[in-house]
Amino acid sequence: MSADVCVYPTDLTDEQWKLIEPLLPKPKCKRRPREVPLREIINAILYLLRTGCAWRLLPHDFPKWQTVYTYFRRWRKAGVWEKVHDTLREKTRRKAGRKSKPSAAIVDSQSVKTTEKGGGAGATMRGRR
Repeated sequence: MSADVCVYPTDLTDEQWKLIEPLLPKPKCKRRPREVPLREIINAILYLLRTGCAWRLLPHDFPKWQTVYTYFRRWRKAGVWEKVHDTLREKTRRKAGRKSKPSAAIVDSQSVKTTEKGGGAGATMRGRR
């Protein structure tokens, strides 16, 4: 991909890629280079997240959906997504002149959903058959 040319609105810019690239796992085998550029894997995942499309409906100009899914799954299990999120959050907070880690969290009753219904819905249905 050339300098800051994005095919899709969800594609990473060069500046964004420079922030994320060092946070991604290095290749396990140094003798054999990766066949698919990691930036394209990330672009495909960002496209999927933004559009909500199914893995198999990934446009053909991205790497094969199976390849993208494999990276996504491995990185989820290895905690890579959490590391990227936390690092970017800390950088954003520092840039805004705040402490890198939040000191408090606020939860209001409007945004917290409960499962209380006033009784067991499943229990009442069984007795009516």
